[in-house]
Amino acid sequence: MLLQDNAPAHASLLIRSYLAKHQTSVVPHPPYSPDIDPADFFLFRKFKTTLEGRRFQTIEEILEKAKRELRAITESAFQEAFQQWKKRWKRSIAVEGTIVKETVLKML
Repeated sequence: MLLQDNAPAHASLLIRSYLAKHQTSVVPHPPYSPDIDPADFFLFRKFKTTLEGRRFQTIEEILEKAKRELRAITESAFQEAFQQWKKRWKRSIAVEGTIVKETVLKML
């Protein structure tokens, strides 16, 4: 399964064809919903706290620090983020009602 936002580039025919060819199901994501996007509520927060206030001399320095930070995230932290994502989806379903397709409800 793949969670992606609704950006036009992600919903293009080329991408949809590729995902269908590789039998990848896409979890629907309502537009403008950073509260249920793991990158927003989990990953970007981790980067912000570790990179905030730092100055880098080169792009390579930035990339190296970002790679180190990604590698430092434990499997249990990712699992916790997934559990948080499920809770946020449930809360979103309770509030919005119809924004989520039946497949997502079954997954939760």
